[in-house]
Amino acid sequence: MPSEEELFASVDALLNEEPHLPPPAERARLREAAGITQARLATALKTTTQSVKNWENGRSEPKSPRLDAYQRLLNGWAAKYPAPGAVSAAATVPAAPAAPAASEVETADAPQPVDVPGAGLARPATRSGATSRRPAPQKAARPVADPRFPHGPLAVLDGDGCAYGVDGIVLDCPATSVVELVEWTLRESGLGAPRLHRNGKDSDPLIVLTAAAAVKLGLPERLEGHEQRRSLRLAEDHPVVKQVVKAKWRLTQRGFGPWARIYRKVQGRERQCVQLAILSWDALDERSWPGVTEMEPTDIARVLGVYAQRVITPRGSTAVSGLELMTALRPPTRAVQDPQTGNWVPGHNPGSLGTEPMDPAPPEATAEHPVVVDSGWSGGFLNEEAYQWVRDVSLLTDEECTLPYAVGLDLNTAFLAAAARLVVGLSAPDHFRAPTFNPKIPGSWLVDLSHVEVDPRLPSPFTPTGERPTGPAWYQTHTVAYAQELGHNVAPIEAYLRRETGAYLDPWHDRLKNAYVDTLADLGVTKDLTDAEFLAAMERHKDVDPAMAAVLAAIKATVKGGIGKLRERPQGRKYQEGERWPALQRPTWRPDIRAAVISKARINMHRKLRNMATMTGLYPLAVLSDCVVYPSPGDSPLDFLPYAASGKPQPGGFRLGPTPGLAKLEGVQSMLWAVDLMEQGHNPARHIKGGDAVLDEGE
Repeated sequence: MPSEEELFASVDALLNEEPHLPPPAERARLREAAGITQARLATALKTTTQSVKNWENGRSEPKSPRLDAYQRLLNGWAAKYPAPGAVSAAATVPAAPAAPAASEVETADAPQPVDVPGAGLARPATRSGATSRRPAPQKAARPVADPRFPHGPLAVLDGDGCAYGVDGIVLDCPATSVVELVEWTLRESGLGAPRLHRNGKDSDPLIVLTAAAAVKLGLPERLEGHEQRRSLRLAEDHPVVKQVVKAKWRLTQRGFGPWARIYRKVQGRERQCVQLAILSWDALDERSWPGVTEMEPTDIARVLGVYAQRVITPRGSTAVSGLELMTALRPPTRAVQDPQTGNWVPGHNPGSLGTEPMDPAPPEATAEHPVVVDSGWSGGFLNEEAYQWVRDVSLLTDEECTLPYAVGLDLNTAFLAAAARLVVGLSAPDHFRAPTFNPKIPGSWLVDLSHVEVDPRLPSPFTPTGERPTGPAWYQTHTVAYAQELGHNVAPIEAYLRRETGAYLDPWHDRLKNAYVDTLADLGVTKDLTDAEFLAAMERHKDVDPAMAAVLAAIKATVKGGIGKLRERPQGRKYQEGERWPALQRPTWRPDIRAAVISKARINMHRKLRNMATMTGLYPLAVLSDCVVYPSPGDSPLDFLPYAASGKPQPGGFRLGPTPGLAKLEGVQSMLWAVDLMEQGHNPARHIKGGDAVLDEGE
């Protein structure tokens, strides 16, 4: 017989379940029975038609608050249009069983403690008097907040004991030590955020400390040291660290640094963990969060609160948050029933990367990786990186040189656009000799593409430098497929391919795309603008609302940093080649997925460059990652982008707009300026903004 504790754990986990929707086919049947189009439903739920299509074919699931509204609508339709033979008009699928809570363990790499499989279904600590039951859809149009977290995901604490939360909330925090702060946060603050996936775990509360708050709690105002700032932390014998340990709290392996996580192992059904971010210790990097550290606590809470609502509660740098978002949206485990015992146990969640790290194939690794060093691999590596190319000055025509302007176009979050519907490998790589190329199989292929002729006024699509390959080299599937698309025969010499595949990044893409588009809309840049209106809105958008402009910058940094984290290199002067470094312990250390994203982004760029040349006869002066510079008769992209007689942009080339993959103006300089830089061996795309600006590569 199961114990009372096991039964209560299972029941509480069920109470925490997200609302359950009918199967995808039933959702489509109900909508069609009501005579509603996908486009009309998308308008009602303030989402896109593609999102509705994804819900109805099982590619993705809506998130709250849309989830609650969608379920309410489907229940209403089910009452009106019951399925043939249905007993109950409002029947929905039964709730999936939940796994009992498990103990929490610590890994050497993660910036926070991670749960063993299934522990994400454990109930977090709740505020006194609050219920864990998720509210049923209400009649009011405005969705009800999760009652377990009435005060939102985070708060900014000042030196006077005021904790500023989202929506203008101000809480009185009496804590005078870090230990008291942690206990107040878990017991009284009402802070936290519900999980992003039904098989995941809730976000732990975040407390952001101003410099005055840090000093009041016994922390130094600044961290000093000679190591990289990201690795700085309090010494183990610091009084605050000793207080934390004495109170039987734990720190992760990263210690007490700018982003400190303080936790206890899961006891019974309660998860006890608090994230701290210390502003004066550079927790918020100026490049990712421009101007935020200079804001008042209320504005800091607003910036971080909007980011938490649209992306994820920050758990470290934007790069760390970008990586954590992948796992939050694709949890590694779910509850499955053991056929032998009938018990519910943690099992693999299909479409996720699982719980165990996976070594890459040798050509996908880095030179210092153990699979390379231990095997003596000398067969070369994937070099799927973003463009850094400048056209040979001798190839400029007199007509081009007499044009007055050089205009830079920048693709919005190009890596994010490349992640959409990107099929990647989910299993370990298998080695093949002389395989037949298949563009549908993700992997790494050794192919000779040196025979492919490319117009010298365009970069080669196969190398980051834009130079023509000189012999066999390793390429990701998208790069080889593009050679085939250009009409060339490809004959792989060998390959490392993955049998299990899936669109792992799809929910990550969808959430960040919505965050990006919604935040731009808050700044006055919307999809309904004409191209001229769009350019004008982009010129002033950063001045409309500095707080939302900071959120936008953080979202872009999350995309770039999250992709970069998939191949995090070893850090620190003490590292020895061939040693395993902490990042390798993550299932999300996947350089092959990073390569797939960058390869697709670079190929997307080249396809547009080629189409532009075909449609307009224009060739780029330079490309740097997602920025391209063109010679132009005027100082606006409208002077050279291709438009049909109807006034609509020609498909296939660069198009202006606010969504990922569309373009915006990066900067304008004189053609004389651009040619001068090219003659000196510099890339005009790097400096087109003016002020010697450097493009933030790989946005």
